[in-house]
Amino acid sequence: MKKTLLIVAGVVLVVAVYVMSTYNGLVAKGEAVDNQWAQVETQYQRRLDLIPNLVESVKGVMKQEQTIFTALADARTRYAGAATINDKAAAATGVESAFGRLLAIMENYPQLQSSANVQTLMVQLEGTENRVSVERKRFNDGVRVLNVSIKTFPSSLVAGIFGFSQRNYFEAAAGAENAPAVKL
Repeated sequence: MKKTLLIVAGVVLVVAVYVMSTYNGLVAKGEAVDNQWAQVETQYQRRLDLIPNLVESVKGVMKQEQTIFTALADARTRYAGAATINDKAAAATGVESAFGRLLAIMENYPQLQSSANVQTLMVQLEGTENRVSVERKRFNDGVRVLNVSIKTFPSSLVAGIFGFSQRNYFEAAAGAENAPAVKL
């Protein structure tokens, strides 16, 4: 009788240790999934912070280029339309003035600096997109590990008793397979 009680107590102890270990494993896997989702959101925030800077830099470069090239085009048009020598001389002075401003800008390299800022932001944005992709993959990997534990026997019994449920994988939005149209 005493031997039977020891065997039953041993079995109960093994089951209790298994249930406790499985429960703790499921909690840890659930927390890992939550943590990984937080990493995805962190990269989303980084992307949202970078985009306004990128847009403003592009606007600056475009405005700078548009001002200079508009001045040059206007000066060339006036020169082409000039009928007299005095008008051509005046128009040529306008062209020289526009070229002078262009040279001054090129000497100071603000255009190149603006472009460099845009390039830097583009690289950062591309890096952020890569980070988002990596964090999404890690999130889906964590969800897979948790869901396998919840679905497989005998851990599925412990998951059912304590109310663990499957998590959803990250899925791309509908239409994400189509490249967006870029309009400037």
